[in-house]
Amino acid sequence: MSVIEFSEIDPSEWLSINQFAFELKEVKSQCVSVYYPYGKGENTIQLLQETKRSESVEKIKNKIEHKILELKKNPISVGKFTKTLCLFGWIVDGKIHLKVIGTSKKLPYLYIVNKKPYVKPFSDILKTNYTILMVTIDQKTARIQKFIGSQIIQESKLKIDLQGRHKKGGQSQGRFLRARQTKIHVFFKKVANKVRLMSDNSELILLGGSGNGKTEFYDELNSELTSKCRFVDGLSFTTPVKDIHKIIIHHLYEYRKKHMEELMQKYEKLVKEGLTAKRNNVINRALKIGSVETLIVSTLFHTKPQFKNILKMLEEAKNTSCKIEFAMSPKIIKKLEIDDSVLAILRYKIK
Repeated sequence: MSVIEFSEIDPSEWLSINQFAFELKEVKSQCVSVYYPYGKGENTIQLLQETKRSESVEKIKNKIEHKILELKKNPISVGKFTKTLCLFGWIVDGKIHLKVIGTSKKLPYLYIVNKKPYVKPFSDILKTNYTILMVTIDQKTARIQKFIGSQIIQESKLKIDLQGRHKKGGQSQGRFLRARQTKIHVFFKKVANKVRLMSDNSELILLGGSGNGKTEFYDELNSELTSKCRFVDGLSFTTPVKDIHKIIIHHLYEYRKKHMEELMQKYEKLVKEGLTAKRNNVINRALKIGSVETLIVSTLFHTKPQFKNILKMLEEAKNTSCKIEFAMSPKIIKKLEIDDSVLAILRYKIK
């Protein structure tokens, strides 16, 4: 598995996929979600035809099949080329709606029917729809921006009037500097309180700005906020939007990498306690009785003989409160290949 295939997504493609995923959030109807590698259209149609569903789902599937044939002739992509095509179909007031997007990134090969569009691969692999707080700060100005995906949903600006130099006459230089530092300290406390109020549900807090302001400000944050905080280079009040998106993307890739490493460590620790499963048949049984807490799935599971069985497992998992985590790290994928492409963390031991 080549590492380059999982390189960071281009900001313009990330922006388009975020917008697409945001629009899908509005869909509240049962949805057929299909992801397939470009060039596998006919295989995907066969896959759809293998299982019979309810009448409404069959109508959606039929529409998707026709669209796949169209895409074979005219593939689309928001990236520089097409690697994966993603289709979502649902019915509202008797009318079939279809949304399609193509990406230059490799996503899991999926066919899932669920109560809403299945967009987890977008967040796991392409880092969409995360909640991020971006704080740009110096000693007299702060800008706090709350992002969901690429959209700023909340913004706050705070400022103080800070004299830069000691003027002749009046208070001594020492008193002037102490008063100035106190003013900065009070300002940072005010900003820290605002960050705390805006940080609910945020996965990361990205902290940047010129000078020493950001490091001084960091000391005002509580432990819950510092655990989410990452220092950012190259961020200022004049940083272009595209560069801000690049910064967010990079830190989300790092965040996701760390999350998956910790998840694998948790799995290894729970092996000794009998709270894991690694064979497809055992995981299947555990899913049916609702004992699976988390499924760890290789992004490349479709290349294995168990492909169709894993698809059924994923749909079963979506119908329970089980979390699904798609792994894209070559190291984790290699480990998963040994274990039928899927590992499970269990809520309780099964016999």
